[in-house]
Amino acid sequence: MLSDSIRYCATFFISLVIASSACVPSQPTGEAPVESATQSKSKPKSTSPKSPSTKATSNKPASSKPAPAKQTSGSSDGTESSPQAELIRTTFEDKFERTAIGLDWLRLGSAWSIKEGKLCAKGAKNRGIWLRRRLPVNARIEFDATSDSQDGDIKAEYWGDGASGATSVSYTNATSYLTILGGWKNSFHVLARIDEHDANRLEIRTKPGANTEREKPVVPGQMYRFRVERTDGKTISWWVNDTLMHKYEDSEPLSGGGHEHFGFNNWEVPVCFDNLVITPL
Repeated sequence: MLSDSIRYCATFFISLVIASSACVPSQPTGEAPVESATQSKSKPKSTSPKSPSTKATSNKPASSKPAPAKQTSGSSDGTESSPQAELIRTTFEDKFERTAIGLDWLRLGSAWSIKEGKLCAKGAKNRGIWLRRRLPVNARIEFDATSDSQDGDIKAEYWGDGASGATSVSYTNATSYLTILGGWKNSFHVLARIDEHDANRLEIRTKPGANTEREKPVVPGQMYRFRVERTDGKTISWWVNDTLMHKYEDSEPLSGGGHEHFGFNNWEVPVCFDNLVITPL
């Protein structure tokens, strides 16, 4: 009787254990155990370092614009930095109504200055002054000019490199066309290409007391209105006081890089320039 009771209790206990174990679900094989909400809060997150960035670590904000060039006025040797050379697209004028030459001009020597509203020089020795702005291929260039000497010698350059001057006594290595009113002690009116002494330059010999405007020498203190034009990319025409002095058709025109600037020049005598107007054509 007692043994039957013991056997019954053992059987019941074993059945209870089997039933309770069947209520616990097993983890699928090959998968990581699922963390409970409590476990995920208590477990620290991974803090593995990030890979180095390829971007610069400068403290300055990034900018897509280049830094502006330093802008300074022309020095005695013309070696300082200059503003960006801007192409003249509309009429440009300079009346020189100021005390300083200004950033639009690059002077190659100390002979150049502003005097009484005019741009003047004496003894520049063919170290001229260049307009930094670029000329278009076709343009009209007008200005007033005076010489205070019996030797005349009023000089300007067209479609040059905007940086060069004479490297010797004779200016044989210009980069431009040159007009010289009353050159060589008021003996010639000259239009030259590159070399003002070239045998093929266009020239008019002056004649004291001449009746024709083209042959008259320069009168000291008299204002002369210069006009130089190129309309077809190759022909240079030069007028003084509305009188045509020379017309030169160039088979190898000076244009493009190295030939885009206008400048005034001077050898020895005192000269002044004023009322510059440049008109694209």
